[in-house]
Amino acid sequence: MSSSVIAPDKASVASGADVQPRFRLVQWRLTLATWASWTIVALLVLVTVFAVVAPMLAPYDPVQPVGRPYQPILSDGHLLGTDAIGRDLASRVLDGVRTSWLMALVVTLVGLLIGATIGVIAGAFGGWLDGLLMRITDMFLALPATLVAIAVAAALGSGLMNTFWAITVVWWPYYARIIRGEVKALAARPHVEAARMAGVGRVRIMRKHLLPGVYPTALVMASLDIGNVVLTLASLSFLGLGAAAPAAELGADTSRGMGELLSHWWIPVVPGLTVMLLSLLANVGGDAVRNLVNGRR
Repeated sequence: MSSSVIAPDKASVASGADVQPRFRLVQWRLTLATWASWTIVALLVLVTVFAVVAPMLAPYDPVQPVGRPYQPILSDGHLLGTDAIGRDLASRVLDGVRTSWLMALVVTLVGLLIGATIGVIAGAFGGWLDGLLMRITDMFLALPATLVAIAVAAALGSGLMNTFWAITVVWWPYYARIIRGEVKALAARPHVEAARMAGVGRVRIMRKHLLPGVYPTALVMASLDIGNVVLTLASLSFLGLGAAAPAAELGADTSRGMGELLSHWWIPVVPGLTVMLLSLLANVGGDAVRNLVNGRR
């Protein structure tokens, strides 16, 4: 009789002893994931600083021949070799990273500001204004974004600013649609309804109650989108719709070097691989920002 009473107590003690190490393991994994996310975010900041100071880090002028043509990687002071006319590839890659990364950040920021403004206004005011803004947004969303960007860039002509506007034109509708839905969900919450019933104006409700709730979603969207902008910018410059030669652009340099792929592989591979690494870093960084934001909610 006594053994039947004592046995469950031993089982409960044993189960409790098993739960504690498991809890510590889960807590350790969460802490490790948080530190990993912060490390990746710090790496994104480092790449941004690196892009800003890239001209000071470049060993040579990126647009002038500085050595013998077709020098391979790690030869005669050229870390990544030289191209067909003797320009230093390391210097051109640094200048291309500066252009691609900083433009991706600016396009994402401008697209986010335009889309967030339209989304917040549509979601907060509703009615005919919401319908009008969303129909305009749907019109842009119905068109293939990359093809529209190519068409706009081709119509405006080659050039860095033309490429910027071509991408920006097709980038804001995604933010507008998602943020409008987020604002609609926030507007239905009790504290917003209470503020509305208390006579608080729409502008104050937007500023005090809706915008703070939209910030996390907007931050995650923007961080996840930088890699897509890098790829789109590289695609346009690969097609000859970026900055005119001899400016250093990763996509354009990859395109110009494709004829040397079999004989001098490093000329197209080095800038193309740089685009891949930038996009990969941006995507991993977006996931890290999302994990940090979700962990704080």
